[in-house]
Amino acid sequence: MAQSRPDAAPWWRSAVIYQVYVRSFADGDGDGTGDLAGVRARLPYLAELGVDALWFTPWYVSPLKDGGYDVADYRAIDPAFGTLAEAEKLIAEAGELGIRTIVDIVPNHVSDQHPWFRAARDAGPGSPERELFHFRPGRGPDGALPPNDWPSEFVGSTDPVWTRLPDGEWYLHLFTPEQPDLNWAHPAVRQEHEDILRFWFERGVAGVRIDSAALLAKDPELPDLASAPDPHPYVDRDELHDIYRSWRAVADAYDGVFVGEVWLPDAERFARYLRPDELHTAFNFSFLSCPWDAERLRTSIDTTLAEHAPVGAPATWVLCNHDVTRTVTRYGRADTGFDFATKAFGTPTDLALGTRRARAAALLSLALPGSVYLYQGEELGLPEADIPLDRIQDPMHARSGGTDPGRDGCRVPLPWGAGEPYAGFGAQAEPWLPQPEGWAAYAADRQADDPGSMLTLYRRAIALRPEFGDGPLTWLPSSDGVLAFARASGALCVVNLSDTPADLPAHTELLLSSAPLDADGRLPQDTAVWLRA
Repeated sequence: MAQSRPDAAPWWRSAVIYQVYVRSFADGDGDGTGDLAGVRARLPYLAELGVDALWFTPWYVSPLKDGGYDVADYRAIDPAFGTLAEAEKLIAEAGELGIRTIVDIVPNHVSDQHPWFRAARDAGPGSPERELFHFRPGRGPDGALPPNDWPSEFVGSTDPVWTRLPDGEWYLHLFTPEQPDLNWAHPAVRQEHEDILRFWFERGVAGVRIDSAALLAKDPELPDLASAPDPHPYVDRDELHDIYRSWRAVADAYDGVFVGEVWLPDAERFARYLRPDELHTAFNFSFLSCPWDAERLRTSIDTTLAEHAPVGAPATWVLCNHDVTRTVTRYGRADTGFDFATKAFGTPTDLALGTRRARAAALLSLALPGSVYLYQGEELGLPEADIPLDRIQDPMHARSGGTDPGRDGCRVPLPWGAGEPYAGFGAQAEPWLPQPEGWAAYAADRQADDPGSMLTLYRRAIALRPEFGDGPLTWLPSSDGVLAFARASGALCVVNLSDTPADLPAHTELLLSSAPLDADGRLPQDTAVWLRA
């Protein structure tokens, strides 16, 4: 694996990290499901794209009731994806190309098919096996009411977060009933996860992404949310920090890194997770959900950098992921922000406008100080797909009573070859999610030699990104609706979100533009440019 120079900043502070949703990336054996063989075959493509690392959403043994985030065995690869030996080969082969690997850990819960939960279910009330989870008697004369009033983590769902077993006890699951929450006050739970970290670090992974990182610890009394005093009974509890300090000691022994999924409105409490002895980085959801609005984007950028400054951690920037409406579609809507609570069927979008803005947003995000996460298919400009009702698999749809379209629209298998069956995904039969009509128009092979394609833009931008270095950001004077900033290296980024062309600041060279300048050399609306001062 390529190593950084001793005097260079750690690789993860300014890395471009590509998110791989294995099930939809590439199908190596033709069965309709993406797999590790498909990823290995596409490693040259990822190397040419120029990314520094791959983040794999869960690839472990799973019943796939929630896209693999219901893990039954962390030490084995789901047979639909391949084998542990293949994963080890993939990690090694990517490393030979200078690409590191990050795996996903889901510590809040496991699958109901995990050996621990199966044993707990069978052992009965009062057993040591049930102490690994949150089992409680119900309320009411016959225990028929759930133990408390906690809401589901699936926005819009009114389903209870408690499921009753035939023996009368209830178990807690903040997500689906197939994802029972672990009891992180139990030492065996902590020890098991530290052993899992060591297992994957010893197989060569460079880092770990932590799902739902602020939800693990629960108030042992499990009080009603409506009557619970501060702190919150299950979000951002102080006990979490001791857990992550223990994890950091494990990671430091392997020179490994963490990125946490931490959704918190309190900037000071968010920064606590990024102290030098805890997590290295955390996802930036403010930027991801921000509308295409100059003032609000600038506020999001400033707030993000201010949150990270006290602990010296790098910011992370992301436009889309496996849970969020794709950028091209979102930016073409009247409401360009993102909120799970407002997702709905039939929302109109202007894909040409969304694509233009997505190209500009790509240059904006890649010019900012910190690391960037790129969700698979964003480099192809893929839109959100409409999935037929009878093919939707995401439990978010069912648990909303059918009002939420779910997350499958951003998880449709990628198009690789325009003239091949199923756009070159590799399937010999229809893939696990259907590809929309015209999907082949976005195929990687069609875009590879097109100088104006989204793929070409991303390749050029990632190659040029070192021009911005790892230094701070300084805002430049600009007109309303224009974002303009300089980095310590002397590189400039200007993004025009106003409705009139914008003059460029003084510069010596135009490095890259998301769309052509106008006839007078000005920056058109919804266009970004990189300059050398």
